[in-house]
Amino acid sequence: MSNNSILVVGGGFAGITAALEAAEVGYEVYIVETNPYLGGRVAQLNQYFPKLCPPSCGLEIQFQRIKNNPKVKFFTMAEVASVTGGPGAFDVKVKIRPRYVNANCTMCGECEKAATTSVPSEFDLGVADRKAAYRTHIFAFPQRYVVDAASCAPGEMDKIAAACPYGAVNPADAEKTVDLQVGSIVWATGWKPYDMAKLTNLGGGKLKNVVSNMQFERLAAPNGPTNGKILRPSDGQAPKRIAFVQCAGSRDENHLNYCSYICCMASLKHVTYIREKNPDAHVTVYYIDLRTPGRYDNFMQKVAADDKLTLVKGKVAKIVECECQSPIVTVENAVTGIKSEEKFDLVVLATGMQPSCAGSKLPVQVPVDDDGFITGGAENGVFAAGCAKMPLDVMKTAQTGTGAALKAIQNVVGR
Repeated sequence: MSNNSILVVGGGFAGITAALEAAEVGYEVYIVETNPYLGGRVAQLNQYFPKLCPPSCGLEIQFQRIKNNPKVKFFTMAEVASVTGGPGAFDVKVKIRPRYVNANCTMCGECEKAATTSVPSEFDLGVADRKAAYRTHIFAFPQRYVVDAASCAPGEMDKIAAACPYGAVNPADAEKTVDLQVGSIVWATGWKPYDMAKLTNLGGGKLKNVVSNMQFERLAAPNGPTNGKILRPSDGQAPKRIAFVQCAGSRDENHLNYCSYICCMASLKHVTYIREKNPDAHVTVYYIDLRTPGRYDNFMQKVAADDKLTLVKGKVAKIVECECQSPIVTVENAVTGIKSEEKFDLVVLATGMQPSCAGSKLPVQVPVDDDGFITGGAENGVFAAGCAKMPLDVMKTAQTGTGAALKAIQNVVGR
């Protein structure tokens, strides 16, 4: 007998879109998200295409739709442990990690004040620290704190629990397993930035004033570690000369051999951040090709007209650091053939987009390519969406979420 419920793995923009499209035509949907919040990578951005909206703009609408639809159920801090059965009759085990904070939480922040341990913030991609009791960001959904028990010093958990005036912190919380029966699965696990540590010629993630494009998003975001001010991580000063290095790990047989699609547009968007926040700064973009498909070409032409922006066609060979921690970029201009060394206050690496599931064994039977992107699975009742199947921008990610929802519905209806 077929089960008409649908499992959506991943609570980013693609997963949320797929879940809501299915639920709003009457299907029960379960979202499984590994982070403590829904919203995925979009939640970490300062702005996103096509309208350069803040993430709260689009996500708040989606969150309201989830709140108002009883057919959508979601699990955060969760992952799919196993999948058995087949199309129309999947048995799924979902493992939920302890959050140590229950629904009594009012986001008052007393637990965070009581916490003493600080560790690098995953949400801020390491450019800031967080406490052992923390909220990821101001518009997190669900609106609830998290306690990182593994980071707590001896006795710290008890102090955190005692500080909560609402009894929301539960030190006895434990891992749980939930069994679900579903008819279709949408796999929308999104993407991760390529690891800068592997880019040894570009500093290997060890140079203080060399950051990734996603770290730059957090530096520019009003809810980020610098309250939206673009500052050098080493000394908190506003950078006057900034370089962007395109294809940092992309289109490279030693790293990611494909184009990550969004990197050029993201860097051009970042130039608009700089112009808004540091209007006198000079910016250089080193690129192989500037790829701005379709209507994004108009955006590129507008940004390129900036008289404080220099576009240099050339491959960056290496980045080192001078005594004052300013990055020195070695690059050969592909047009003039001149090799030069340029010193900047801040360098941003346009690191590639890698599927989050790359390098891991999936609990479902789906084909993946050498890079970890899902290339099929429909015959097994599994439908990929968003950046789990290819590099995409937010708009196209949402479109694939809608498409996956339709296929998932057709899969259960046809049985």
